[in-house]
Amino acid sequence: MSNHNLREQLIAAVMRAVAAFQDAADQVDESAAGRFGLNRTDLRCLGILTRAGRMTAGQLAAAAGLSAGAATTAVDRLARAGYAERVRDEQDRRRVTVQATAAAHARSAEIWGPIAAESHRWLSRRDDAELRLIRGFLEDGARLQVAHAARIQAEPSPSLRRQG
Repeated sequence: MSNHNLREQLIAAVMRAVAAFQDAADQVDESAAGRFGLNRTDLRCLGILTRAGRMTAGQLAAAAGLSAGAATTAVDRLARAGYAERVRDEQDRRRVTVQATAAAHARSAEIWGPIAAESHRWLSRRDDAELRLIRGFLEDGARLQVAHAARIQAEPSPSLRRQG
C-alpha cells in the first residue's frame, strides 16, 4: 500500500475518532441536561455562564449562537429553575448581566468534576509538545465547527417534499 493510501486511511480514522468523540460528548450533555431538568439549549447557555462568568444577555446570545430573544427565553427558564440570576450593574443601573447561581456551580461540579479530574490525569501523561498539538487541534476544530454552524444556519432550508 502506498504512503498516500496509508495517510488517507489515517486521516479517515482520525475523522471517525472525532465523530465518535462528538457523539460521546453529546451523550454526556444529554444526560447532564436530564439531570439539570433543562433542554440542551439552556444547558449550553448555563455551561457558558459557569465557564465565562457574568455577562449580558447579548453576550450570552453571541457565545451560544442564539438570537437575542432565544437567549432571553433561555435565561428566563434558567432563572426559574434557580440556575441563573440577573444582576444590575452597580455603575450603570440600566445594564443587567446574567450569572450562574451557586446551585448551578454545585450541580456542574457534581456532573463535570469527575470528568475534569479524569481528563486532567489523562492529559498529565502527555508531554508539552503533545499538549500543544492537542490544544491546537481542538482550537482549530472548534473554529471549523463554528464556521460550519454559521454556514448551515445561513443556507436556505430545502423544501420538504413527500417521497412517493
